[in-house]
Amino acid sequence: MISGRIALGVEYDGTGFRGWQTQQPGVRTVQTCLEVSLSRVADHPVSVVCAGRTDAGVHALEQVVHFETSAQRRERSWVLGANVNLPPDVAVRWAHPVGTDFHARFSALARHYRYRIMVQRARSPLRRDRAVWVHASLDCARMQRAAAVLVGEHDFSSFRAVACQAKSPVRRIHYLELSEQDGMLTIRVGANGFLHHMVRNIAGVLIAIGQGDAPVDWTRELLEVRDRTLAGVTAPPQGLYFVRADYPPHFGLPQLETASPLPELTAA
Repeated sequence: MISGRIALGVEYDGTGFRGWQTQQPGVRTVQTCLEVSLSRVADHPVSVVCAGRTDAGVHALEQVVHFETSAQRRERSWVLGANVNLPPDVAVRWAHPVGTDFHARFSALARHYRYRIMVQRARSPLRRDRAVWVHASLDCARMQRAAAVLVGEHDFSSFRAVACQAKSPVRRIHYLELSEQDGMLTIRVGANGFLHHMVRNIAGVLIAIGQGDAPVDWTRELLEVRDRTLAGVTAPPQGLYFVRADYPPHFGLPQLETASPLPELTAA
């Protein structure tokens, strides 16, 4: 039986949500659905804190959250009880007790995302909410050369949303890799943290470069000018997946192994 501070791993399809964060009454968000479900299991009001808030239409393979409870439940009971009360497009994958020194957001050492792009002549009705469709061919090698410039610690002012509230635009990207298989191009990126819309803005810039609408050096130029208004469009949300957050091993979180792609993310 566990109580106190508990961490959860949560998976969701962001298509039917207005994002992660609770908003005004009547607006469907992941946080609201999860808090309602956990409150029923705990038999008292529950508030959750997440590793990284996602926008409307953005998906998550393993969003990490934590909450406080006085209820005594087994780990399995938290998982099964929450899922019984959750809608089909969100599920708790695991539960684990943690100390008060754990914080889903501030204890995270790194966060990882994927952005998926369908490169094919005709749109796909079956994958319309799982990836972004680009009908023109993309030069993956050209995009990778442009992406390499962004790896390391930089001022990402040109890649943050205008409404971003982060105190500093400086982030360290650990890796930024592209791969293409069967008409599906995947951007994989990990960093110590991300600014609002940062991944989608990077994807938008790389798509323009891959289409030949911008030079390969555009990413370098954008880092230097530090001006979001010069950085092109924000790529649509449905191609974006929050993959996971990394934590110090002493917390012992039973996180999923994400080295192998989950079945629903493989190209058809």
